[in-house]
Amino acid sequence: MRLIPWEEERLQIFAAAELARRRRAAGVALNHPEAVALICDAMLEAARAGGTYAEVEAAGRGAVEPEQVMPGVRELLEEVRLEVLLGDGTRVIALVDPLDRGQPADPFGPGALVIGDPADVVVNAGREAIAVEVTSTSRRRIRVSSHFPFHRLNRRLVFDREVSRGFRLDVPAGAYVGWEPGETKTVRLVRMAGRLGQAPAAPADAAPSPAAPSEPAP
Repeated sequence: MRLIPWEEERLQIFAAAELARRRRAAGVALNHPEAVALICDAMLEAARAGGTYAEVEAAGRGAVEPEQVMPGVRELLEEVRLEVLLGDGTRVIALVDPLDRGQPADPFGPGALVIGDPADVVVNAGREAIAVEVTSTSRRRIRVSSHFPFHRLNRRLVFDREVSRGFRLDVPAGAYVGWEPGETKTVRLVRMAGRLGQAPAAPADAAPSPAAPSEPAP
């Protein structure tokens, strides 16, 4: 028996749907792939029987009930797209929220984004910080990103580089600070982590005296 790719895919969907039917009959809650397989199988069978677009869509929506799936599947199953062969040719049918039965989806289901209060996020808490005045002598705008070592900046930015050695901008990761031509701005810097954030060694007050030569043995 020779099968075209369309027929091979149809058999794969049928096998997955048959497994899902057995689990549903045994009282096992369906997972996401099993629910999708049942919906697609019902739509393909309705199209094969000569159903219209509306009939095929209705078959897909009625294939699985919300109480037959595991918690969270309803929220994951946002859309099912399937290519079916109708009397007027091949059509793509999209079922949006196929498990909708008039009840809203759980807003805290799988994949939900819970955005907290930005005021609760403290950036660079506990790090050593300093304030540095920086003047731009460039004729173009200069932008400095959050984690660039501040003492290595463009030489057209004039400030105390030794004081800022081992520091970076006190802004969230990915943010930046910009200077327009001739602009002077005071920025807050925080100590960097790792080797670049190590404070430079303090210079010795005086060079160590050379060791006295040992006296010859008598």
